[in-house]
Formats: sequence, C-alpha cells, structure tokens
Amino acid sequence: MKTIYILWLRQLKRYFRSKSRMIGSLAQPLFFLLSLGYGFGPVFKQAGEGNYIQFLVPGIIGMSIIFTSIFSGMEIIWDRQFGFLKETLVAPVSRFNIMIGRTIGGATVATLQGTLVLLISFLIGFKPMNWSLIPVAIVVMLLSALLFTAMGTAIASKLDDMQGFQLIMNFLVMPLFFLSGAIFPLASAGILGKIANFDPLSYGVDALRSLLSGITHYGLATDFGILAIITIAFLALGSYFFSKIQI
Repeated sequence: MKTIYILWLRQLKRYFRSKSRMIGSLAQPLFFLLSLGYGFGPVFKQAGEGNYIQFLVPGIIGMSIIFTSIFSGMEIIWDRQFGFLKETLVAPVSRFNIMIGRTIGGATVATLQGTLVLLISFLIGFKPMNWSLIPVAIVVMLLSALLFTAMGTAIASKLDDMQGFQLIMNFLVMPLFFLSGAIFPLASAGILGKIANFDPLSYGVDALRSLLSGITHYGLATDFGILAIITIAFLALGSYFFSKIQI
C-alpha cells in the first residue's frame, strides 16, 4: 500500500506544481462550454430539447476527464526516457502496485479537473438537478477516469516514442469524445447512436447527465454496470502490459 500511496502522491504533486498545466487543461473545456453552449443553445431550445447548457455540461466534464486521463499515459514514456521508470521497476516492489499507484494518481488528477469544470459551469448558468447527487457524480468521474487512465497506461506500455503516442491518442480520443453523445442527444443520432453503444465514454457521460441534469439514455444502473466492467477489464489489461515493459 505504501508503494501505491507514494506513486499516487507523486502524480498529485506534479499536477499542483505545474500551474501552467492546471490552467491550460481548463482552457479547452471552457472554450467548448462557451462556444457550444451559447452558440447552439438557441437552436437546441427552438428544437424543443430544453436548455442546452444543462445538456452540455456533463459532456464537457467527460471531455476534460478523458483528455487528462489518457494523456497521463504519456508520463510513462517520459519517465522511461529520463530513467525514472527504470529506477522504479528495479525496486523490490510489485509492478502491479506501481501500475495501480500511477493509475489512481492519474485518475485523481483527472477527477479534480472534472470537478473544476463543474465548478466553472456554475458561473455560466448550470444548475444541478439535485445538489445531493454531486458526490455520486464525482464517483462516476473517478470511475471514468480510472478507465481511461488504465487505457492510456496500456497503450503507453507498448510504445517508447512520445510522438507516436500523441498521434495514436489524438486518433483515439477525438472519436471517443464526439461519438459519446457529449454534444448531441443519442436518441436522435441514428447510426451514430448505435455506434455510441460501443464507446465507453458514452456511459460515463450518460451517468453524469442523469445525476446532474436528470437526462438519461441508457439508465443509471446500466451506466454504472458497464463502466465498472470496462474499468476492471482495462485495469487488468493495463497491469498485464505494464508487467511486460522492457527497459
């Protein structure tokens, strides 16, 4: 447990010491909130779909989480290039504990990012359906963050080139975000709605939307169940690939 705690704490210290990272990672969600929220809000309302800000905010929180989570895998490649990973792996501790500590740390950072986006959304008019459900929404954020941090770890464990990792992540992250129903209702999306069923982010966004805005497509129980299963699967996959890293 000490190994997990130390690596978790390292991730948090790196985050809080990098003020530019904290500010920069909030710029894109804020841009989407303002441009899409006020740009498409009137159109969304005229179509009889209600308040677009209420619909959009959970999706933007999901976007913030997936970007922060998956790209935390880049730190594995960074640590490999600068020798820190080698020092960690030769220590007399389990590689599974190393992977879990890094993953929980990355997921905690991503959850903090999602929580900050939620707080900022209050300033532009977002109102949760039930304030008492916000702690449950944070649990959903953490579960989603664990899923995508483990995914990033699994991919980074198979790569040693930072540029290659960035290209793969850009190719993967944008489709996952846009097909998740974060910015449009899945019920009226036709074929895209069916494709979204295979997107793990869809269930995280839908769970947040259900808790924060009272809008759901799959149902909260389904969202939790599928998120939990996929998270466990990627944690197992990430642990396996991380255990096979050669330095």
